[in-house]
Amino acid sequence: MTLDPSTYRQLLFDRRTDGVLLITINNPDRYNAADEILHAELARVWRDVSTDERTRVAVITGAGKAFSAGGDLDMVERMAGDHERVSSMLDEMSDLVYNMIDCRKPIVSAINGVAVGAGVVVALLADIAICAEDARIGDGHVRLGVAAGDHAAIIWPLLAGMAKSRYYLLTGEMLTGAEAERIGMVAKALPRGEVLDEALRIAHALGTGSQQAIRLTKRALNEWLRSAGPAFDASAAYEMLTFMGPDVLEGAAALREKRAPRFPSARDD
Repeated sequence: MTLDPSTYRQLLFDRRTDGVLLITINNPDRYNAADEILHAELARVWRDVSTDERTRVAVITGAGKAFSAGGDLDMVERMAGDHERVSSMLDEMSDLVYNMIDCRKPIVSAINGVAVGAGVVVALLADIAICAEDARIGDGHVRLGVAAGDHAAIIWPLLAGMAKSRYYLLTGEMLTGAEAERIGMVAKALPRGEVLDEALRIAHALGTGSQQAIRLTKRALNEWLRSAGPAFDASAAYEMLTFMGPDVLEGAAALREKRAPRFPSARDD
């Protein structure tokens, strides 16, 4: 089976030597924010990569200044209180996480700028993450008024430990690429201009290595993630549950208006 680029609207594909496939998230005018189209494409592309006969390793990066600047607020507002949309997103969220874990080919992320929301899912679930030192990474779900669900429970504690995970996920604070490297969230942090070149260097090394050895090593390591599947499944359901409540609309409004949120659940009256 061969990946068909014409079936994607917001992902660009560039085949390099040694079986390297460069994937670029391509909506730079909106800082590659994930709307319904991009979120769906990020969920299914890893199945296509896994079965693509010409690909031995995938590198994913963002066009322009950002990797992917979170969820599109229009999409968030369309989802709020809409049971059908929320149920569909729960399935798609699970596909994104498990398709990356189950992808037979190694994935390298070149985090060239801000990575939030679906972007940070892809950035951190990649097998090897290379990050700009000044990039900003974070899971801001709680600031939006929803539970941190779409990848956090399955990967943050494993990478950074429970103390750091609790701190960043409960506060929604961002961290720099340099700090992410220090606490073990990414493999390397480099000056921004070196990130993609280093990711491609690593990818070419993987593309010329023993394919069965590399793929089976990935499969074995990802058993740690599969063992955390129940925690992820619960967190995903919790996130979708909070999309049915009132806080998410206030969170979205506060982000649009660049002000502190006044969540209904935190009022005394």
